[in-house]
Amino acid sequence: MHLGKLPDSADPTRTAEIQYSARESWRMLGIMAEFVEATERLATIRPAVSIFGSARTPPDHAYYMLTEDIARKLSDAGFSVVSGGGPGIMEAANKGAYFGKSPSVGLNIQLPHEQSANLYQDISQTFRHFFARKVMFVKFAAAYVVMPGGFGTLDELFEALTLVQTGKIAGIPIILVGSDFWSGLAGWLKTTLVGEGMISPEDIDLVRIIDKPGEVVDAIFSHYEKRGFMPSLAEREIQLNL
Repeated sequence: MHLGKLPDSADPTRTAEIQYSARESWRMLGIMAEFVEATERLATIRPAVSIFGSARTPPDHAYYMLTEDIARKLSDAGFSVVSGGGPGIMEAANKGAYFGKSPSVGLNIQLPHEQSANLYQDISQTFRHFFARKVMFVKFAAAYVVMPGGFGTLDELFEALTLVQTGKIAGIPIILVGSDFWSGLAGWLKTTLVGEGMISPEDIDLVRIIDKPGEVVDAIFSHYEKRGFMPSLAEREIQLNL
């Protein structure tokens, strides 16, 4: 006796596909909600500077203390300071800003092994999706300050360089702090990437290496001396296509 094809409701594979499709649709709605909520909560933090660096740096490390000093100077100069909201350099950035005059902002991420949020946040926003969080780092930043760090830090650095190079965001200052740490990478960019024609010689000028906290603040002010910190209407229009 031939029973023919099973109805969809009796086909375990088909049922699983339908359930996955429904979950994927709900996920899209969740991503939209994440963008809307973060945009509304962070709308008032401009001008802001995003600071990146290693999550593994302990509080007694020179990089931690240097980051805290830079963040405090930026905060006292009128910049909200945005970090990843976790430990290490992220904590140092939030801590320096927290005790300064402007808001300390933490963009936290949910991870399988939970990242604990540091205690120095005036505004704390938690994300489930890395890409939504990365957009918020860029969307409100008048500058990027990149401290020594690992893969995540390099990811943020090259994301910013790519967005500026391709005209997806305005040319913001991208500052690498610590010549001893970054000079090897800078040399490789110049000798290998420029040397082999992978990037243009002028792309090297998209990034600066600075050692002293006061010079970081001065470099950001110098960049905006003639135009102001708020993005123009044209730049905001470009950002809609991030």
